[in-house]
Amino acid sequence: MRWKKSLFILLAGLALIAVLVWAFLPQPVTVEVAEVTRGRFEQTIEEDGKTRVRERYVVSAPLAGELQRITLKAGDAVTAGMTLAVIDPGVPALLDVRTERELTERVGAAEAARLRAAAAVERARAALDKSRADLDRTSKLAGKGFVSASQLEQAELEAKINTRELEAARYAGQAAAHDVAVARAALLHGRGGAARRPSGRRWEVRTPVSGHVLKVVQESAATVSAGAPLLEIGEPAELEVVVDVLSTDAVQIKPGAPVRLERWGRTEPLEGRVRRVEPAAYTKVSALGVEEQRVNVVIDLPSPAEKWQALGDGYKMDARIVVASLDDAIKVPVSALFRAGDQWAVFTVTEDRAARRIVQLARRSGLEAVVAKGLAPGDRVIVYPGDAIKEGLRVSVR
Repeated sequence: MRWKKSLFILLAGLALIAVLVWAFLPQPVTVEVAEVTRGRFEQTIEEDGKTRVRERYVVSAPLAGELQRITLKAGDAVTAGMTLAVIDPGVPALLDVRTERELTERVGAAEAARLRAAAAVERARAALDKSRADLDRTSKLAGKGFVSASQLEQAELEAKINTRELEAARYAGQAAAHDVAVARAALLHGRGGAARRPSGRRWEVRTPVSGHVLKVVQESAATVSAGAPLLEIGEPAELEVVVDVLSTDAVQIKPGAPVRLERWGRTEPLEGRVRRVEPAAYTKVSALGVEEQRVNVVIDLPSPAEKWQALGDGYKMDARIVVASLDDAIKVPVSALFRAGDQWAVFTVTEDRAARRIVQLARRSGLEAVVAKGLAPGDRVIVYPGDAIKEGLRVSVR
């Protein structure tokens, strides 16, 4: 009986020692982990964007006089040649040398704009012919299986975009020709060509293109000077999206890059395609008071018009511009990365122990990064590692 009592005391002592050892040992740190995966990666630039009418025309007063009240309202449809406003110029006074020269220069500037518009039409027509030839060649190669479906889709999109570019160039040519006629008429009137007409002859201001009234600048009757803006004309069905991005991001964006337009009022995103990255930047002050260099990126809407016909001029949306994509990439969450000197590193979890591992990145976006070296699919990494995480530390996965 005595040996049983001694054995009981020994076991109780060992149990007490085990409890004390366990109590004073470092407890495992609870961490959250994510798995390294392999799949498609997209590097995107996310910014706010706004829609705008692709071709906007400001109709201005060709000469000074009394403007009658404009009855048109925003949203009204107009056709080319339709009277928008009426001005009573009265009997023209004799021009001084300066005013006559200004009107003459205005005619010259309008002529130059008309020639420039004509050149733009020819350039757009040549680009369309080339894109159609490329589409025909790509279609034949796709039928034989030599090119991918994405290349065929890109060629079709280029042809569609260039078709719209030609239409816009033609509209601009019509407007430029109208401006030439108005400038010449104003010069003739100023020189006294209208003095032989009855006093109080009304001057009808007509629209150069068909479309809708976007804005009435001067609605009430008033005395206006030559060149004063009266209305803005455009076609709301011809929309584009303008996104201002940082100049450091703009250098990564190429024409033709795909865009996803989200949070525009409906759940399904719209497809977009970058048409132009404007060559000049401008300074913009952020909400925090920091001066930033911004660049406008112009985006076309190749999606069917019935999907976005509810949009109008100046509507807000979020744009995700894809600057790079990889189909077979090893991806790790950006939240798992931290700097180790001049290198990137992560903490992996192996047998409930944290192990620091140096990694080499190829690309990174807002949420994911592409690992070129240091990790393999299936590895578990600690996300949001804090200062408490050290090499060899016992961890408990949440």
